Amino acid sequence: MFGEEAHALRQVTGTDSTARPAVRASRSLWTWARPLAGAGILAVLLWRLGTGPFVQGLRMIDMSSLVAAVGLGALTTWCCAWRWSLVARGLDAQVSMRTAVANCYRSTFLNSTLPGGVLGDVHRAVDHGRDVGDIGRGMRAVFWERTAGQVVQAGLAMVVLLLFPSPVRPYMPAAIGVVLAAGLVLALIAKLLPEGGISRWARAVRTSKADIRNALLAPRIWPGVLFSSAVIVVGHLATFVIAARTAGSTAPLSHLVPLTLLALLAMGLPLNVGGWGPREGVAAWAFGAAGLTVAQGLTTAVVYGALVLASCLPGAWVLVTPRISRVWRHSSVNVTAPAQSGTV
Repeated sequence: MFGEEAHALRQVTGTDSTARPAVRASRSLWTWARPLAGAGILAVLLWRLGTGPFVQGLRMIDMSSLVAAVGLGALTTWCCAWRWSLVARGLDAQVSMRTAVANCYRSTFLNSTLPGGVLGDVHRAVDHGRDVGDIGRGMRAVFWERTAGQVVQAGLAMVVLLLFPSPVRPYMPAAIGVVLAAGLVLALIAKLLPEGGISRWARAVRTSKADIRNALLAPRIWPGVLFSSAVIVVGHLATFVIAARTAGSTAPLSHLVPLTLLALLAMGLPLNVGGWGPREGVAAWAFGAAGLTVAQGLTTAVVYGALVLASCLPGAWVLVTPRISRVWRHSSVNVTAPAQSGTV
């Protein structure tokens, strides 16, 4: 998913002009194919289940679920901002908590409304990079912050899916073995890769190792990153459980939590339209495979999507406020300019 962030950085900074035409064409095709895949999943769900689960899910949302979602959204956004500030500090690209919270609200809103689900983070990274005078450093801070969150979420998901009943529980020992083996191989490769030289590859290896050491594994940083990431996962899980209860599910938490984790993991796939697509497909499949109804899984995912959108609406205000301020200042200058010129 972060390949799109790097591609967006090249587009913003103009460094993508040297790419080969065939490579640029394949990137353009992949950029369009991902949201189309998410739209295709939604189309299949509409074809098989109709509009009922979508309409019913929106009608079931009440004020109590909205208030709870907004509160949980504020908690997870603050934790995301704290995690980002910790990682950015390790990269010598400090960002204040006030700025981090505002930008995280804005990026969450953009992620929830634009195709791909990462364009808000691209905007956040480039904006912060411009503030610190190094767009590359700003991009890396967001990349490692998001990567840390995904790693913690995957780790918690593996534990929960191994311990509690779910459609994928029989496959979890093998899956965990594959993940651990892949991690060991990557660690061994990183250890053996030469850091010397002036090639782009050598510089990337050196930069990545230094970033991980300073921004993720430093003693003053990793406890906060781990704790904030865990709170974010729990907050998302709680919001999904609220969505399930709002959608009418009475299944015990021991059954709901693994299913919601599967849906949350699906949200990480860059095959969505504003977060919609894989989440609904996986939720419908997981609920059906767990003995619940497919329609209830889809309805739960629809309620969750609406609650998340409501919780990140402050990001819309953060997005438009600078524009309103610029328009206001421009209008004030136009009004006062004749009077000022007449007194000269």
